[in-house]
Parts: sequence; structure tokens; C-alpha cells
Amino acid sequence: MLEVKDLHAYYGKSHILQGVTFNVKEGEIVSLLGRNGVGRSTTIKSIMGEVAPQGSILYRGRQIAGLKAHEIARCGLGYVPENRDVFPGMTVRQNLLLGIKDMKVEGRWKMDDMFDMFPNLRNRADVDAGVLSGGEQQMLTMCRTLMGDPDLIMIDEPTEGLAPKIVEQVGDLLSEIARRGVSILLVEQKLAIALKISHRLYVMGHGHMVYEGTPDELKANEQIRKEWLEV
Repeated sequence: MLEVKDLHAYYGKSHILQGVTFNVKEGEIVSLLGRNGVGRSTTIKSIMGEVAPQGSILYRGRQIAGLKAHEIARCGLGYVPENRDVFPGMTVRQNLLLGIKDMKVEGRWKMDDMFDMFPNLRNRADVDAGVLSGGEQQMLTMCRTLMGDPDLIMIDEPTEGLAPKIVEQVGDLLSEIARRGVSILLVEQKLAIALKISHRLYVMGHGHMVYEGTPDELKANEQIRKEWLEV
């Protein structure tokens, strides 16, 4: 579904991604793991066109490297950034409506689906998004992206700074997204969440992939965890 080969990216003269190669298959949850600063977020931004990529990014066989972000979104990719980009002066309901790409096409996700999964959003549907808690804004950002009915959704650090109860809800939502046939590329700092919900995992170090395997294989590989993940 998504094939990334020899991907390079730069911030000024800093060579951040140094030949990243990986793939995501239909219906998979694939997690990118690694310590802060290794290039996980830059990988997603490069795929989404927010950082200029060098290399090959194939989505359903189409080369999308070099396309603009809105063109990539139209191809069927969704992106949830880690900085919770809500429209603060608009209500929760209005934020969700903004996520719909084509009002004439009925997608997999309805507003009621979002409210059923996150009752807090239903209770605050007509409240400005700017007054929501951090956890509620994270829920809203994810749900707004789903309203665009992506076939693959890339999510950057969805549980960062959230209370344990909300982390559990986010994990349940990710599993439900996959159950409905949407592939997920997840950047996640919490190893327990990634091991619980992922089909495959990649570990990044120094701008490239250093490991690929299943959750069970990573659990059994103490050397990789100590060298590239644990503090």
C-alpha cells in the first residue's frame, strides 16, 4: 500500500533522514519506534509533503514524492500531527465538518461515530475547540482526520501527555480504525501501546531503520531494546 525506499530529508544542512526504507500493507498497524530526534516525525512529514523528500514514496503504486500536501491528502492519506492543530475559534462540530473532503461521498465515518467513541466530544460538540483539554483536542484532531475517510492514516505521538484513561481510549480507537480497514502508520513513544496494537514495528536510529519485526520478536530482542529504545 505504502512503499518508502531510500528516503532522505534535510533541515537546512542537517541530514535528518538517511535512506529510510519501509512499507505498510493493507489493514496493518505499523509503528515507528525510536528515541526523540531520530527522524520519526520527519519521516511522516516527508511522506505528507510537509518536508521536501528525496527518494521514492509509492502509495498504491503512485509516486507521491514531490506532490503538495493537499494533493497527497486527496490520494487517500490522512495525517494527525503531534501538535494538535485544532481551529480554536470554531466549535467541535465545525472542526469535524472541516475534515470532510467531499460532502457528496458517504465515507466510513460519521460524526455520530466520533461521538460514540468519545462521549466527551458529544458533550462539548458546540463548545469552541480552544477551550478543550489537551486530551480532548487530541481526540478531536484524530476524529477530524477520520472524517476525511483516509485509507491510510499517519498519526504522530497520539498519547503524548495524556492521562492513562485517555491513552486507553486512544488505543481502542486505533484498533477500531484498523478494524474498519484503514491502515495506520503510528509514531509512538510508549512501547507498551505499540506492542499491544501493532502488526509490525520498525525501530529508527540516526536517520534510518535499524530493526523490523513483530511485537513478539521485539519483546524477545533485548539487545535492540536496550541499544535503541530504552533510556
